[in-house]
Amino acid sequence: MSTLSVHGLTRRVDLFTLRLFLTVVEERQIRRAAIRENIAASAATKRIQDLEDIAGVQLFERNPSGVAPSAAGEVLARHLRLLFENLEDMRRELGEFSEGVRGHVTVGTTGAVIIQYLAREIGEFSRNFPLVELELKQDANTNLVRSVVAGDVDMAVYIVSPDIDDEPLDSLPYRVDRLVALVPHGHPLGEQPEVALADLIREPFIAMHPNTTLMSDVNRAARAIGRVLHPKFTINGPEAARSLVEAGLGVTILPECMVSLEASTRSTVLRIPEPWTTRSVRIGTRRGKTITAATRALIRQLTEQPEQASS
Repeated sequence: MSTLSVHGLTRRVDLFTLRLFLTVVEERQIRRAAIRENIAASAATKRIQDLEDIAGVQLFERNPSGVAPSAAGEVLARHLRLLFENLEDMRRELGEFSEGVRGHVTVGTTGAVIIQYLAREIGEFSRNFPLVELELKQDANTNLVRSVVAGDVDMAVYIVSPDIDDEPLDSLPYRVDRLVALVPHGHPLGEQPEVALADLIREPFIAMHPNTTLMSDVNRAARAIGRVLHPKFTINGPEAARSLVEAGLGVTILPECMVSLEASTRSTVLRIPEPWTTRSVRIGTRRGKTITAATRALIRQLTEQPEQASS
């Protein structure tokens, strides 16, 4: 057999033969692969033999039931899968010039991020790109990185937190999420524009569900100052928390953008001047993976939104 040469490989092997090779790897039998690719079995066998001669290595181990890729064959198959993925991406991107951006994008995120930012912005994206089908999957913030890596979603919009490791992602900033305190009108804490967490959690505290990133942050900050939070009420949504505050039943912490102008007239909003209350929201895709034109268009629109849109 000859020595493998990239120059020789690209000049002497056509894409159909490379596709046939991958089909043989999948089917583990040349005859079945030939049927799938609509080619005579003898012609398929000849192409595989020629490919092995050009590669200079044995690509398949022959056995009574068919064939199995050798170690060298597995390496070639891995690179060819990437090659054909890139060719498909190229086809889609070239198709944009005549067809417009189209495709399907699955976004994983939390309920809070949907309410705060994505609902409005995805609606605008759908109007701008009507050929793109969008799917939202709501999940806990701690599950989002795993969903991207597993391929369950194309991208995640997640809150940076010590609870998650986003090293497997290519990510970029999306929004800054600030937490504020809400206290009833006339409450002594409301006499100043800001409040420390230590003072806030001495009051009857209205907490969100303990599995939320918000409550993880609050509990972590409380432990850092040697305190344990004992909520008076635990509820599932910001609307209920605001209602309880307005009724004078306690205090709470919410993302600033979830406190509407109307709500701020019925209770007092206070800054919490501590670093943990400023949180980064990021967009992540699987590290090193080529993203589709539709995903790229969505990321571009989300990251080009002005910061004040989240307020």
